[in-house]
This record gives sequence, C-alpha cells and structure tokens, in this order.
Amino acid sequence: MKRVKSIIALILMLLLLGGLGYSAVYGLGADKSGSLSSINLGLDLAGGVSITYEVVGDETPDKEDMADTIYKLQQRVDQYSTESLVYQEGSNRINIEIPGVSDANAILEELGQPGNLYFIAETDSEGNANYEYKLDSTYGLFYTYELNKTIEELQAEGSIVLSGSDVANAQAVYQQDSYGGNEPVVSLEFSEAGAAAFAEATTKAYSNGESIAIYYDGQFISVPKVQAAITDGKAVITGMSDYENASNLASMIRIGGLKLQLNELRSNVVGAQLGSDAIRTSLIAAAVGFGLIAVFMIVFFRILGLSATIALGFYCTLMVFMLSAFDQTLTLPGIAGIILSIGMAVDANVLVFSRIREEIAGGKDVDAARKAGYNKALSSIIDGNVTTFIVAFWLYILGTGSIKGFAITLMFGIVLSMFTALVITRVITSILYGIGLQNPALYGRAKTPVKFDFVGKRKMFYGISCAIVIAGLVAMGVNSAQGKGAFNYSLDFVGGTSTTVTFDETKGLAELESTVAEDIKKAAGINQIQIQTVSGTTQVIFKTSTLDVQQREAVEDVLVNNYGVSADHIAAETISSVISTEMRGDAVIALLVSLVCMLIYIWIRFKDIKFGAAAIIALAHDALIVIVSYAFTRYAVGNTFIAVVLTIIGYSINDTIVTFDRIRENLGLATNKKEYAELVNGSVAQTVTRSLFTSATTFFTVLALFIFGVADIKAFALPLMVGVICGTYSSIFIASPMWYDLKTKFKTLFAKKAA
Repeated sequence: MKRVKSIIALILMLLLLGGLGYSAVYGLGADKSGSLSSINLGLDLAGGVSITYEVVGDETPDKEDMADTIYKLQQRVDQYSTESLVYQEGSNRINIEIPGVSDANAILEELGQPGNLYFIAETDSEGNANYEYKLDSTYGLFYTYELNKTIEELQAEGSIVLSGSDVANAQAVYQQDSYGGNEPVVSLEFSEAGAAAFAEATTKAYSNGESIAIYYDGQFISVPKVQAAITDGKAVITGMSDYENASNLASMIRIGGLKLQLNELRSNVVGAQLGSDAIRTSLIAAAVGFGLIAVFMIVFFRILGLSATIALGFYCTLMVFMLSAFDQTLTLPGIAGIILSIGMAVDANVLVFSRIREEIAGGKDVDAARKAGYNKALSSIIDGNVTTFIVAFWLYILGTGSIKGFAITLMFGIVLSMFTALVITRVITSILYGIGLQNPALYGRAKTPVKFDFVGKRKMFYGISCAIVIAGLVAMGVNSAQGKGAFNYSLDFVGGTSTTVTFDETKGLAELESTVAEDIKKAAGINQIQIQTVSGTTQVIFKTSTLDVQQREAVEDVLVNNYGVSADHIAAETISSVISTEMRGDAVIALLVSLVCMLIYIWIRFKDIKFGAAAIIALAHDALIVIVSYAFTRYAVGNTFIAVVLTIIGYSINDTIVTFDRIRENLGLATNKKEYAELVNGSVAQTVTRSLFTSATTFFTVLALFIFGVADIKAFALPLMVGVICGTYSSIFIASPMWYDLKTKFKTLFAKKAA
C-alpha cells in the first residue's frame, strides 16, 4: 500500500512538473502569462523605447547640473524598469532608454515633461494675491487656480519659496488619520537650504491662514493649506483621493526637482543591443548546462542525483513563473543572478547528499541517514543563503539600474533554491525511497577524506594569490604606459560615439551585424560596436568607442561608398557613460554595507568575529583576482563587469560559509595551535569534495554560455568562469587557513597582554 501511494505521489509530482514546464514554454491564457515569452527583456536582449531630451536655453549647461539631472532621471525611470539607462548625448542632450516597452507615446505621457517646479506663496510681502481660485472658463463646471503674475515676477519679488531642486525626496506613503485609519499622503523631505526657506514660508502662511501652491510645468498640481509651521525639513500633503493619486503627485514633484529644464527632442522604439541570436543561443546554453548538471548529479549521486535533477527542473520553471508574475525585466546581469542561484540550488543538494552519504558510511540505514543528512546540512544551507541574501538585499536597496536588476533575480533565486533543495528534493527522495529504492548502494557511501596539510602549505597558497594580483597590477601599469588604459573600458563606463544612419531601405539586425558593423570596425580600427534598429524607420544607431575626426570620416566614407548612404543622413554625437559615477558609487556603498552586515551576521552565528574577518579577506581576494583578469585578457569592462564581480562575491561567500560551518561543528575538538591546524585540515578535507562538485555544476552552466553565446555573452562568461575557479580556490586554500592565522595569532597576543 505504501509503495502504491509513493508511485501515485511520483506521478503527481511529474505531472506538476510537466504542467509548470508547459506554462514556462506556452504560458497561461491569451497573454501567455507565466511563460518565457511573457518576461520583459532588457535593451541588451530585446530593445525598448529611447527618448532624447534637450536642455532648454542657448548656453551650454553646467557639468554638475547635467550629472545631477541624469542621476535624478535615472531614479525616476526606475519605475518602468530597474534596467533603464540614462546618459548624456553631446553637450546638452540626455538620452533615456527603457527596456521591455514598445509604446513611446504612452511612456512620454506617463513620464511627463521634465519641466521646472516651484513652491509659490499665496501672497507677496505686501499682501497681494499671487494666484487666485477661479471658475473654469471652458466648461464652467469646476474651479481652478490661475497665476496673477509671471514666474519671473514672482522670482524677482521673492514669492517663490522653493524650487524643485530644494526637494530631496518625495514619496507616496500611508499615515494614520484622525479616525485611526490609513490615508494616502505625499511625504516631502527638503535639502538643508530648502528646509530653512520652507520653515520661514510656512510660519508666515500658517499665521495668515494661507496656502503654498506647487506649480509644475505651467500648471498647479497641488495647493495645500498650511496647517502648521514646519521647521524640521519634512512635510506631508494630505487630501489625496487614493494612493495612486498620491503616487502621481509625488512622481511629478520628483521629476520637477531637476536642475535643468528639458524639452523632448525625439522618441524611438529601438532594437536589441546584443544581436538577434542572443536569446536563442542563451536558451541553447541553458538547455546544455541543465543536461550536463543532470548527468553529473546522477553519475555521482545516483538516486539522490535523480531527485536533485527533478527538483532543478522545478527550480527553473518556478523561476520563469516568478520573473513573469513580478513583471521583472531580464538582462545579462540578471542572467548572472540566476546562474549564481542555480549554483546555490545545486550546492544545497550536494550539501545534503554529502551528509547522507557520510551517515550511511557511519553505519546508519538509508532512511535514518536521509533524516540526519537534512538536519545536519540545514545550518550550512541557511547560513550560506542568508549571507548571499544580505548582499542581494543591500544591492537592491542602495543600488540603481542593472545593479538592482541583478539583486532582484538573485533574491528570487535564493528563495527558490532553498525551497527546491529543502522541500521538493526531500519530498522526491522520500517518494523514491517509498517506491522501494532503499539499497544503500543506490545512494553511495562517503569515502574517507584525503589528508592534506592545507594549513602547513598556506604560505605557498598565499604566495600564489599575491603573485597573480601583483602580475595583474603590472599588466595594468604596462597597459597604461602604452596608452591603452589599465583596462579596456566599454561604452558603459567611458561613453563613446553614437552614429545615427538613415539607410535607403530597412536592414535586418543579422544583416547589419555581418556586413555594416564589420566594415565600420575595420574602417575605424575598433573591436566593439553596439547596434540598435529604430522601429518603423530605416534608421540604425551604431554605438562605438569615442571616434576622432579621422575615424568619423573613415566611417562616413564606408557608409557612403559601400552602402549608398547620403552624407547628410549620417549624424554622429558623443555620448556619456551609461554607468554614471553616482551609479558606481551606489554599488560600492551597497557592497560595503552588505559586507558589514555579513560580518555582523557571521560574528553572531559563529560567535567569533575571526570567521567574518577571514571571509571578508577571502572575498577581497576573489574580487581582486577577477578584476586583474580583465587586465590580462583585455576583455571589455562594462555593465557586466559589475555583475561578474558581484556574482563571484555571492558565490564565494556561500562556498566559504559551508567550510566554516564544518569547522564550527568540529571546534570543540581543538584547544591548542597544533589541534587547530588539524581541525582546519580535517574540516576542509571533509568539505572539499562538495566544493569541487558545486563548482563543477556552476562551471558547466557558464561554460555552456561561453560556447554557445554571442560575442558579448562570451565576454561575460569567461571572467565568470575565472571567478568560479577563483572562488573555489579561496574557499579551500585561503579562507580557512586565514581563519587559523587569525585564531592562533590573536589568541597568542591576548594571552601575552593578560600575563
């Protein structure tokens, strides 16, 4: 009877997996929700809307004002997608690219015209009204406000209390009303100078029973009555009809906080940046990677590996469902987050399986070994996933753009990886056991760990790492001395030249990649180019590294002579980097905060800060190795560079924590320096096989991307493979020996002081 129930349960699990697989491929309903095709793809994979604004006025705008405006616009367009890009074009233009959308007019309507925003006092210094409440002259059905003076007059007499640049933040939130319920309001925070000016203005308005109007882009958007003198730089606007109304008002106030006034110059629907084959080849790589992982797991872990393979199928289909359900935009950095979480999903299974095999080797039957294996592996799985989740969480909170997109997919992946490993795999393993697959030979036994003196040879391993880093620094110096730059920075980091070409006929992306792009590369002597087609037109945008006059002329000659393009249909503009200084700063701050939180978590969980310090040192080691690999290979340092470094940090900390968890488990066996060395050597030996297995499965996924991916994906996959190898190396040969050094040396120092 029990076997029959297990067979029925297995059939139901396979049917459920089949249903999820069908949903992932074909979707549900007319909109195909829950399928791969319903996932929003970024500009690099599928294209989107491109909008260009021009600064109002004849004078060249100040660089700081442009940078501030770009940064604020980036925060504004994040509502459409975390993968949106904002960058400077020429001296007075700002370009916005929003992926996953195709209606430029709808975006422009929602985004609003980035104009000037003012807070205007109701009366001037002599008590005259600056604006009045009048009956609408068109329909006569409702009242509206009208200005009695021009903005210039109001500025001259001091009636403009604040401008948009004085608003530090504006958000729609809920607060408790007088009846104890929640009401939507707009929460405002002002800059230091703005807070002082607002305090003075609200004191006057409150004493006179007046309002302070918010005037944006030629119209009043809110005229709230001042209910108190506000002196702390924070205020709320009440009276919102609903949360959406509050959100729209907050959004207009934020966009009105730009230092520069902008006018729309053009809007286009543009094509993918990575080429027409990027999605197809990525799916092939995913299928091949999955197949390699399945074969590997089944060969080495037998029945347990079969359970993990089925669970990994659940993981993949559920990930597709979550990305679709939460309306996330998937780009190359997002794929990095998924790859990392796949590695963690496999790693959690390997951890459990290794424990089960240890228990079987210790003499327990399969059923008891299964239960003990899950119980003993739980701590390592939780600690490894929590530390990685800390990184993802702070990257999401403090990061911007593609960094936020990477963090979201990683957080999704971590949750799913734990669920599939701790729930689905366990259920499937129980079902297979219930069917009658109970012979210990089907599960395997752990072999006696190979003895190796990791601690005794640690200086050699430290020396190897230092030599690689030093060699990388030398390579960076040589590259700089040769005028090539320490790294080969891409458009994402240093900007370049955008050449817009209007052909006589529409050209497909595949044709452009194989013909025009190759000719441009040869003519300009460059090796990087991004192509964007403009929907509904014959225009194509070619983005390259910065071209000098001779290079621009060479490109123009090729286009005119080889493709019959008229010279006046070729327009070249200098564009800034899409990864702004602020975006890089946000990523660094987020990473530092996450490292501090990680250190605190490890300190609390392991009751020894030396574990955290050793983990951070190992992470720094991995990041440095990956960074200098870019100097050696001269691969482009761009948007994916940040994703690669973050991926390796997340991967490495998970690997390191597992080894530390085994050291903690065995810690009571050591009391002196010699025993600590034996403890570290034994603990690393017990977990080294698991580290190698996990690295192999993650490596398979990335290797498939490298083999089958397009050029840009190869450039992303190669340093990621370097990082996987490096992360494994540091977890085995650097992190644990480093903990030994910190433990023994600091203990000795404290003993001397006590004496």
